[in-house]
Amino acid sequence: MKSKRKKIITFSILFVFFGLVFFNIATFLYYPTEINIFEGEGQVLNIKYPFKVTNSQDDKIVEISVEEDGEDKGNKIKIIPLRKGKTNLEIKLLGVLPIKKLAIDVFPKMKIIPGGNSIGVKLNTKGVLIVGLEEIEGQDNKRYNPGYDGGLRIGDCIIEIEGEKVKNADHVVELINSNKGKEIRVKAKRRERVLNFKIMPVKSKVYNDYKIGLWVKDKTAGVGTLTFFDPNSKIYGALGHAISDAETGRILPVGNGEILKSKVVSIKQGKRGKAGEIRGIFLETTDPLGSLEKNTNYGIYGTMYQQYKNPIYRKPIDIALQHEIELGPAKILTTTDDNHIKEYDIVIEKINMQRKVSNKSMVVRIVDKELLEKTGGIVQGMSGSPIIQNGKIVGAVTHVFVNDPTKGYGIFIEWMLKESGIKANKKNIFHKAG
Repeated sequence: MKSKRKKIITFSILFVFFGLVFFNIATFLYYPTEINIFEGEGQVLNIKYPFKVTNSQDDKIVEISVEEDGEDKGNKIKIIPLRKGKTNLEIKLLGVLPIKKLAIDVFPKMKIIPGGNSIGVKLNTKGVLIVGLEEIEGQDNKRYNPGYDGGLRIGDCIIEIEGEKVKNADHVVELINSNKGKEIRVKAKRRERVLNFKIMPVKSKVYNDYKIGLWVKDKTAGVGTLTFFDPNSKIYGALGHAISDAETGRILPVGNGEILKSKVVSIKQGKRGKAGEIRGIFLETTDPLGSLEKNTNYGIYGTMYQQYKNPIYRKPIDIALQHEIELGPAKILTTTDDNHIKEYDIVIEKINMQRKVSNKSMVVRIVDKELLEKTGGIVQGMSGSPIIQNGKIVGAVTHVFVNDPTKGYGIFIEWMLKESGIKANKKNIFHKAG
């Protein structure tokens, strides 16, 4: 009887032990494979016995210490950076069985100036974007769709015709007609692939010129919010998401573009089921703020022509990496109908710890009564509004919840800095996200 009871107790202990082991292994799978740490700041990892963290490299870049956790009397691991550089750590079961590798990158602290002001964005595409297809009535009274029949599709971006780089929509018309009805070679980009097509233009009965049945777009413009400015490199970031074509949803490839000063002229309040909007006009189009060089899923980026000044944060402030962000009160900087940057109260309600770059890193809720009265919450044009918490810039507003305009998503500032390409000491501080 005693032997049977002893077996049951032993089995229960083993069951609990392995249950905890597998639970923790599942948790480790969601740990980032790369962890960024600032010089002079440590990071605590929730890794407890029977797991250990080991450093297989004797490079003295980080030191590992065990921290007492008073809440559940367990131990946690603290990574203490000693100097700038990269190293690798490993999580092991009982210090023997490898479970997960962690790449640690220690880099200098970085300070940037938060934005918050409304900006106008002008973008000229690289090539032309196909936004529509139509049939052409030929001289023989028959209807043709040469572009579609030749393989072109809505969302493709035409970059060359007959070996010549396409400048704009008018240039497309010129190149098609210069071949006088002969078959033309067209090079286009479809997502990440470059494809080649052969298209036979048709002479239009209505217009008496050659056409291939496409509607194309070569430029766009809109209003958004500046997120940050780096005074050392003069690089800025804005929006926190891409500029996409309304008809196709595709990201517009940048040929060239600029950002300009913008003035808010009216606000359409956001309501449940209907997104609101900040309407603005461009100011001083002959004196732009900076160049637009990159249009990505995680914001637009370029170089300011002059130093940028924020009336609230006159000096650069620290950035916060994702492990430093907390649930609870924070602020956003944005511009509304008085055309002055103001701080408004928000709450960070959810933090999605992310291994890969995404523009849905946090869920935020507007709680500031003044802002709610003006906008109803988050509206179009506020994208890029920087989020400040504990005196650090932690991210930017990116999207609104259509069914609850008081809420929306935010992107971690570290993801935007990775996309920006800011460099320091001739080396990327933030490496390109995969």
